[in-house]
Amino acid sequence: MTSNNVTVFIVDDDADFRESVQWLLESTRYSIESFASAQEFLDSYDHRPGCLLLDVRMPEINGLALQQIMQERDIRLPVIILTGHGDVPMAVSAMKNGAMDFLEKPFDDDVLLKLVDKAMQEAEQRFSQLNEEQALQERFDTLSRREREVMELVVNGNSNREIAETLGISPKTVEVHRSRVMSKMRADNLAQLVQMNNRLSL
Repeated sequence: MTSNNVTVFIVDDDADFRESVQWLLESTRYSIESFASAQEFLDSYDHRPGCLLLDVRMPEINGLALQQIMQERDIRLPVIILTGHGDVPMAVSAMKNGAMDFLEKPFDDDVLLKLVDKAMQEAEQRFSQLNEEQALQERFDTLSRREREVMELVVNGNSNREIAETLGISPKTVEVHRSRVMSKMRADNLAQLVQMNNRLSL
């Protein structure tokens, strides 16, 4: 993930504020997109990596509600809350909901720029993890129904003989299925397969 293919998303209903933040961020190499409402952001977001600068107090869908929707939709953008003086309790709630940090308006430009850089480092980790999870799910999807049954019994600690008895097949057939599971999942050993299964279950 390089700086020119990540985006800073600004969601704030104050047009002058959006424009000033956008102008400030143009000194960085990040792409910048701004939105007047949470709904406008949700309608256009296409799971690109980046971070979100979010106002908490907005009409219709406020910042806290947008955070909850993002969690439901598995939108993993790191969030920096931008808040007016009277909105600090809301900002604290946003932090409890997973926001990285919050800034009170007006804020120091350098502080915001440093926070955005920090958020982009976090974004790189989150989107790398997301890509790994997607690749793992794609490998799991290639398993046949029987291979999934064998995998579940293997990761639960059953021996080939126990699996054969449970599924009503021969131990030799279990070995074949087990070998295919390890190959398709690209697991080098049982411990790796268990870790993969745990991640699929999250």
